[in-house]
Amino acid sequence: MCSIMSCYKSSVTPEEFRAGFERTKSRGPDESRIEEAGDVLMAFHRLAIMGLTPEGMQPFERDGSLLVCNGEIYGFRALRDDLIKKGYRFESDSDCEILLPLWFEYGVDMFPLLDAEFACVFYDARTGDLVAARDPIGIRPLFYGYGRDGKILFASEAKNLVGLTEKVIPFPPGCYYRGGEFVRYADIAHPEHVIFDSVEEACRNIREKLIAGVEKRLVADVNVGFLLSGGLDSSLVCAIAQRGSERPIRTFAIGMEGDAIDLKYARQAADWIGSEHTEVTMTREEVLASLETVIALLGTWDITTIRASMGMYLVCKAIHEHTDIRVLLTGEISDEHFGYKYTDFAPDAAAFQAEAEKRVRELYMYDVLRADRCISVNSLEARVPFGDLGFVKYVMALDPEIKMNKTGKGKYLLRRAFDEGDWLPPEILWREKAAFSDAVGHSMVDDLKEYAESRYTDAEFEEKRKAYAYCPPFTKESLLYREIFEKHYPGEAEMIADYWMPNRTWKGCDVNDPSARVLSNYGDSGK
Repeated sequence: MCSIMSCYKSSVTPEEFRAGFERTKSRGPDESRIEEAGDVLMAFHRLAIMGLTPEGMQPFERDGSLLVCNGEIYGFRALRDDLIKKGYRFESDSDCEILLPLWFEYGVDMFPLLDAEFACVFYDARTGDLVAARDPIGIRPLFYGYGRDGKILFASEAKNLVGLTEKVIPFPPGCYYRGGEFVRYADIAHPEHVIFDSVEEACRNIREKLIAGVEKRLVADVNVGFLLSGGLDSSLVCAIAQRGSERPIRTFAIGMEGDAIDLKYARQAADWIGSEHTEVTMTREEVLASLETVIALLGTWDITTIRASMGMYLVCKAIHEHTDIRVLLTGEISDEHFGYKYTDFAPDAAAFQAEAEKRVRELYMYDVLRADRCISVNSLEARVPFGDLGFVKYVMALDPEIKMNKTGKGKYLLRRAFDEGDWLPPEILWREKAAFSDAVGHSMVDDLKEYAESRYTDAEFEEKRKAYAYCPPFTKESLLYREIFEKHYPGEAEMIADYWMPNRTWKGCDVNDPSARVLSNYGDSGK
């Protein structure tokens, strides 16, 4: 990961700008630089992944224009070759160096051309425009706000802007900003048309597109590792990567001391594919001691996100401290495409599709946020194959009738797509879905809930929750998280849309805890 920040010089003092920028130094510990152009400041913390030479350092400059970008541009060499034919010359092998020439050639029409996960800001010296854009899913973070002079500021994380702007606002995915307006250039959640492929055709395309999504994310000039929970999604990512590798890939799993479900299944998957596997265990004391750190780095009060972040943060911390890995592939955001335990309760295909589109549009506030922050705070880069644009566009366009759980086995299409070829042992491929926050050990969630219960009497809970009109806490656990959030991000709760919960309007989903453990169809999940 890297960190970017930009503003008009009149918005904040240089000292305020630098202090805000330093809050995300861990995203890019290799080198830092702040540049001026016209009346604009641009800053970059570098985590070198592609083009490791000094020439790959940002901000990139051409003819007085500047660019900062946190991102990976897949297939950038073909784009660069086309630009070279147009007369452009390049100083590095950095993928992001192509973006300024693309801007000069295509302007805002460049953004739909990118197969990328990115957040970027341009200063165009020709017009004086400050332009920003974000990838269609929002895998790379970007926030904005307005300074004391009413001019806009951009930054990788909310913490960069706290105290510099009246409100901190997430930059909408699939949009660009120019001339005071936000324009959507891509709505990846909503298909232009429905694809009525047969089950066999759908499974073949799903397999081919996911394999392509994994393979393109293996390209790096540094060492790559893999998070392996033992669930379907991360196991498939690891199996695909291992099949294309001449040597064992490095996989990592975490679980609670004593009752870690994930460690058992992750070991089984690792043994099957032949990876070099590392297990990390965590204790109740480590979880509780890390709670405030995790909420502060996340910038959220959402229960699901915080619970699921405890294990991810601690395993990434161990990877950072004990290995030379710089890039991690993860299995995030498959649920939103194919369905989760609670989508089994969707009343019909139209409702299933509408819920899927809503969840994909909101991913940047939840699972995507979790993966980015837990990994980047440990000076690593996250890559998310299930977020591959071609893969997402295809799966979201499939007829929802064939994505619904009509077989008693969720994610049937994804499982069947890899049923032949010995990708995974049947016990993993057809294993029931378990929530990550539960599968690292049921005791972890129980410990967090018990700790929250000990912090407030019933009367204190009822009184304290009244302080929050926006998305008020509804359990002692949610109150604890909200209070810690407000300590670090006072008055910024609206950065998150709502609690990530089952759709309470559906019969069977009106529950008071986000864990799928409370749903009637959880069954053998997590065993």
